[in-house]
Amino acid sequence: MSRVAIVTGGTRGIGEAISLALRDMGMTVAANYAGNEEKAKAFTERTGIRSYRWDVGDYGACQDGCAQVGDELGPVDAVVNNAGITRDGVLQRMSFDDWNEVIRVNLGGCFNMAKACFAGMRERGWGRIINIGSVNGQSGQYGQVNYAAAKSGIHGFTKALAQEGAKYGVTVNAIAPGYIDTDMVAAVPEAVLEKIIAKIPVGRLGRAEEIARGVAFLCAEDGAFITGSTLSINGGQHMY
Repeated sequence: MSRVAIVTGGTRGIGEAISLALRDMGMTVAANYAGNEEKAKAFTERTGIRSYRWDVGDYGACQDGCAQVGDELGPVDAVVNNAGITRDGVLQRMSFDDWNEVIRVNLGGCFNMAKACFAGMRERGWGRIINIGSVNGQSGQYGQVNYAAAKSGIHGFTKALAQEGAKYGVTVNAIAPGYIDTDMVAAVPEAVLEKIIAKIPVGRLGRAEEIARGVAFLCAEDGAFITGSTLSINGGQHMY
């Protein structure tokens, strides 16, 4: 029986690439999505990967959604916390709602999903949790105090939970993507995007498949000695 993985935000962009990569390595994948029913349906029809709708920032919805996946596909062995949103703006003009919603979804979603699945992984003696952080959580970014705080929090969450899971065969790692050629980055004004690319040593945006390759590497059966790590995939934009 194949391992079961849930990929949050798994029907579009980086999440879609991750869902496909895990499917291709033999996992049974459940792709979570938040709201775009039409695109999720098209994704499932195109890939054969089942899609499930719930808000990762909602604790109860994560409990129910993960239980449904477990009932329909089998016990959840891997969780990829990829879902994320932006509500950019300088602090002076950022509302509390803009702050709170990004923290609720981006960081709270990691807690909610891990809480729903970690105990089962621990009991079965095998698990993989991969949290998608960001280069902006490592280096900071003007106009993104909410997003940078949430992503930075993900990196700390990863290290702490890795210590709890290590002796039970549950690894917890993070990937910090740089700027990737997705719809989110496409929304950046062209003049701003040119300046961003100019700061990337390899001279281009990353591809979603390059992030997915890292996730597949960390999810592999022989990845048991890698835990508490952050894999930076950013074209050399930020090195430390």
